[in-house]
Amino acid sequence: MKILVINCGSSSLKYQLIDMDGEKVIAKGLVERIGIEGSRIKHETIGKEKKVIEEPLKDHNDALKLVMNSIVDPEFGAIKSLDEIGAVGHRVVHGGEDFAQSVVIDDNVMEAINKNVEVAPLHNPPNIMGIEACKSLLPNVKQVAVFDTAFHQTMPPINYLYAIPYKFYEKYKIRRYGFHGTSHMYITNRTAEILGKDVNEINLITCHLGNGSSITAVKNGKSYDTSMGFTPLDGLAMGTRSGIIDPAIVPYLMEKEHLSAEQVNNILNKESGVLGISGVSSDFRDIEDACSEGNERSKLALDIFENNVRKIIGAYMTEFKSLDEIDAIVFTAGLGENSKETRANIINGLSAFGLKIDDEANNMRGEERIISSPESKIKVLSIPTNEELMIARDTLRLVK
Repeated sequence: MKILVINCGSSSLKYQLIDMDGEKVIAKGLVERIGIEGSRIKHETIGKEKKVIEEPLKDHNDALKLVMNSIVDPEFGAIKSLDEIGAVGHRVVHGGEDFAQSVVIDDNVMEAINKNVEVAPLHNPPNIMGIEACKSLLPNVKQVAVFDTAFHQTMPPINYLYAIPYKFYEKYKIRRYGFHGTSHMYITNRTAEILGKDVNEINLITCHLGNGSSITAVKNGKSYDTSMGFTPLDGLAMGTRSGIIDPAIVPYLMEKEHLSAEQVNNILNKESGVLGISGVSSDFRDIEDACSEGNERSKLALDIFENNVRKIIGAYMTEFKSLDEIDAIVFTAGLGENSKETRANIINGLSAFGLKIDDEANNMRGEERIISSPESKIKVLSIPTNEELMIARDTLRLVK
């Protein structure tokens, strides 16, 4: 079966067409600047020349029409007819407490996704637009929602509840949800395969480090604790997100700067993190370049980020009975997969726990590899994430 995987952002759309017979990507691409001047698609059918098409796209429906046309294009497409698409899998960021696993989309599912817009206003609306567009373009094809929050629904109350009046959890479901769940789930399954362990018996600390970053403690193959919270703002300092701060900072800034709650929320989500500290960029590659040129604030931004990661890894080690119980610490996502310096700085700062990096093994980008030295108390791995494949696998399982 061929499955189309869709990941909609507010003005972008990533996609992959995967032949599940062998789990091979046969086409992939990115639509950028949807609803903005200069919109375009970058499409690649594996084995053919990449194609860039610039075309006005007023909404996600237009974008998906262009995707479908590219997939079946006689010259650079991947299939002859859209009838070859057996199902569509959608990344949906927030499923709240409604979904502990992926589901085939129906009216009740759409109602629940819409209900969770208020807790994921930046993410769920474009996810909904993508689903609606696919329903209109492929009316007879089953659609599946794969939730970023679903993997974390196994967390116990001691880790998902906040120490605020319990009535607010009962009334508004204010709690830790966690995100990047599809990535953490893929890494959990793949690490079990690499280490030759039953996934239901593996214990890990998985580090999804990129512009958005989160760390998860995995016990017996299930999420036990995670750094992101009620929203993706909690936890680590990220590209533009502040991560954990003293909550009193919010009313303090509102009073001192005469800002609304919405304005402060915007600052914490879009103007903070390594961008706010460095004043240079939210892209870690730009920050690393600035560091090499002697930019002190960029170095400070990286130091703060890496220190945050070490503190959370250290805290999550206490969630296990002993260090011997932890099978591995795993790095993934853009920064985790590609920055040998970041990986080394984080692990070298955890030497008190008996962790040790192998500099030669760590000297790589985007490879699947054990990067700890043989004498390291806990194995350390780098594994490129593959959320699209995880979405496709869940979609195949559900439609079958």
